[in-house]
Amino acid sequence: MAKVLIAGGGIAGTITAIALHETGHEPVIHEAYDRTAEGVGAFLTLAVNGLDALGPLRLKGLVKGLGFDTPRIKMHLGNGRELADFALGGQLEDGTVSQTVLRSDLYMGLRDEAVRRGIEIRYGKRLADAHETGDGVLATFEDGSSAEGDLLIGADGLRSRVRTIIDPRAPSPRYVPLLNTGGLAEGLRLDDEPGVMHMTFGKRLFFAHVVHPDGGVWWFANVPRKREPSPADPAVTATWREDLIRQLAVDRTPAVEIVRATREIYRPWPTYDFPSVPTWRTDRMVIIGDAAHATSPAAGQGAAMAIEDAVTLARCLRDVSSIPKALAVYEGLRRERVEAVVERGKRNGDDKAAGPVGRVIRDFFLTRAFKNPPEEDPNAFMWRHRIDWEAPVAS
Repeated sequence: MAKVLIAGGGIAGTITAIALHETGHEPVIHEAYDRTAEGVGAFLTLAVNGLDALGPLRLKGLVKGLGFDTPRIKMHLGNGRELADFALGGQLEDGTVSQTVLRSDLYMGLRDEAVRRGIEIRYGKRLADAHETGDGVLATFEDGSSAEGDLLIGADGLRSRVRTIIDPRAPSPRYVPLLNTGGLAEGLRLDDEPGVMHMTFGKRLFFAHVVHPDGGVWWFANVPRKREPSPADPAVTATWREDLIRQLAVDRTPAVEIVRATREIYRPWPTYDFPSVPTWRTDRMVIIGDAAHATSPAAGQGAAMAIEDAVTLARCLRDVSSIPKALAVYEGLRRERVEAVVERGKRNGDDKAAGPVGRVIRDFFLTRAFKNPPEEDPNAFMWRHRIDWEAPVAS
C-alpha cells in the first residue's frame, strides 16, 4: 500500500483518489482552496467512454443520477438550415448515453462519495514545492505545512504547480482564440425534444443549447477572440449580455430569447489546450488530466480523459512492481491517445473561430461534408475507447 499525495481536489483528483482507494492505496487529497466548489462552474457533457471507465469504481450510477441523457445532436447553420441529426457519442451495451451535468453537482457528488469511502480531503493546501526523498516525496504548502508520501500526483489543472516542479521548462498552455460563456435559462418554453443538443455555426458565434427534462434551457456560446484577454479586458465587463445578443441576433435561432431569459450569464473564460507536454513524470511525481493534456471543449472529452487517466494510473500502480515503473507504463498507455484527442479538439474548434470570409467557406464545406458524411465518424476513436479494469497491466 502506498501513501499518495494528490494536489487538486477537483473532478480529476477526486476520481483518482477513489480509484487508488479501490486498489488498496492510501490517497490524501490536498485542495488549494479553503472551501469546497459548491455552486461553482458551468455544465459539461460526459462522454460514454468516461462513464464506462467509472463502472468498476461503482460511480456510473451516481453520475447518471446527477445529470440527464444527451443522446443526440442536431447541427445547424446560422440561417436556420439543419445540417445533420446524429448520435452524440454512441452508447454503452446497457443503453447508457452521454450525460449532461452541472460541474458543481458532479464535483459535490464525487466529493461526498470519496468522504463516505474514508478518503481524507485537506482544504487550504496550495502546493508550494515538492522534492523526492529517495523512496518518497516531500510536499510543502503555502500555509507552511508539509506532507510526506510515496507518490505525488498533480491533478491541479491548467496552471499546474506540479507540472512546473517536474519540469521548470514545461510549456505554457496554448491559447485557442475563443471565449466561452453560457448559462441556464428559466421560464422559456421551447418545442425542442429534451436531451437533444442543438449546435449552431452562426454568422458570428457558435451557439449550443439543450432543453433539460424539467423544461429549463442550458446553453453555451463560443465567441471568437484573437487576442488572449486579461481579467480587466472589456470583453468581460457588464456589457457582455448586450454584446452577445447583438452578435446572436443575426442568426435564425432562439439564441437571443435564451440569453434574455438567463438570469446569470457565466463570466467568459478563455479556451486553452496543450498540444504536448514533454515531461509528465519523475520517479515519484506525475501529472494527470488538464495538468498534462488540457483539450479544447470542442472535443467533448475533457472530463472523460481525466477519468480515463485516473483509472489507468490506478491499474498501473496496482499491477506494476514499482512506482517508477508504474508511472512509465501509465505514460506509455496514455500519451498517444490524449495527444490525438487534443489535436481533434483543436480541429473541431477551429471552425468556430471563422471570420466573415472564412465563415462562407466554412459553411460551404460543412454543408457538403454533412451531405456526404464519411463512413467512419472521425471522432469515434474518442468515445469508443474502453478500459478493462480487471485485465492485469503488463510492465
